[in-house]
Amino acid sequence: MGRFLVPGIFDGEHTLAIEPLGQGRVRFSQVERFSGALTMFSGKLFDRTQRGFEAMNEAVKRRSESLEP
Repeated sequence: MGRFLVPGIFDGEHTLAIEPLGQGRVRFSQVERFSGALTMFSGKLFDRTQRGFEAMNEAVKRRSESLEP
């Protein structure tokens, strides 16, 4: 959980999860939830955050698929 100055102004909660699917497979997911009074003014931040998450997800995928079981 991250906050800008005081709670309720601009808060972000980032969650990472790894869910076993069986047969040596997993599902990796991440979610960012923003809340607070300033969220309506942060469109470019959301776009940048989304691109960063997508890049991280792709890097995790490449790395995990390159490892031997």
